[in-house]
Amino acid sequence: MAQAGLSFGDLDAIATTVKPGMPMSLSVGTSYGKSLALSTGKPFIPIHHMEAHALTVRMVEKVEFPFLVLLVSGGHSLLVLAHSIDRWSIIGQTIDDAPGEAFDKGARRLKLRNIPECATMSGGRAIEHLAVKGDPRAFEFPTPMWKYRDCTFSFSGLKNAIRKIIEKLEKQYEVEGGTVLPCVEDVCASYQYAITKHLVRQTHKAMLFVAVRNLLPEENQTLVVSGGVACNQYIRAALQKLCTHTGYRLFCPPPKLCTDNGIMIAWNGMERWKAQAGVLYNKQEIEDVTCEARCAIGEDLTEDVRDLGINVKKWVKF
Repeated sequence: MAQAGLSFGDLDAIATTVKPGMPMSLSVGTSYGKSLALSTGKPFIPIHHMEAHALTVRMVEKVEFPFLVLLVSGGHSLLVLAHSIDRWSIIGQTIDDAPGEAFDKGARRLKLRNIPECATMSGGRAIEHLAVKGDPRAFEFPTPMWKYRDCTFSFSGLKNAIRKIIEKLEKQYEVEGGTVLPCVEDVCASYQYAITKHLVRQTHKAMLFVAVRNLLPEENQTLVVSGGVACNQYIRAALQKLCTHTGYRLFCPPPKLCTDNGIMIAWNGMERWKAQAGVLYNKQEIEDVTCEARCAIGEDLTEDVRDLGINVKKWVKF
């Protein structure tokens, strides 16, 4: 506040992340946000972390409701339809791990931090960086959920596959200790391709579901991609090819707004303030707010997606 040259009297409300996430972190933030609102007499706006990711793009681009959202991060993988500020429908979600975690675990097993140029990079960024010089078809990975005609994500199989590939290569090249595989670029490129292919295919099926159920108007076929994994330019390029093929417009926030940040929480708060959706004025209502480690973003349509049995006749190549 001091850096911005503002006083609490200049604010309209206090917005705080209350769900979902790490319980201890949420608890500290929620308690502080509530006490700040109560002590300053300001309304309190509880924020859903993934909703904030989905709406951030509206701060920099003109994206109108409704639109399709792919939320991909270290802890989440969701396909959601955004109807309005406070109405969301889940079309697909992960049944185990998230893509960000898959990238990080793969990078750790590949010992990428032992490569000087990757020493300060996140796991996902390091893989993306090295994959530029690699062959994405060098190693074959399984295609998750290929038998299922829904939009469910699963990354545990890919994590297991890269572990087995690395173990085999380490024996082949007699790699020990902190030494990095000589074909590390090819492994990174193949792994990134496998993760990207899974994201693209499930998003493609979500688009077909939306079309069959007539959930988006023809003049507003929009896909928003956000979350930390959305910083990956290779994934963005692949999704752009999908959107070109299906007639969608693709929107992604700038990389600095894709990862967790306070700006997206403030923006979500402003959107809810303008719509007067979920704004708490009553002292007791504010005091009763609790944090939630797990919390769905909206109505679950995954059973409807499964029952429809989506069949993609031609996959997009990238």
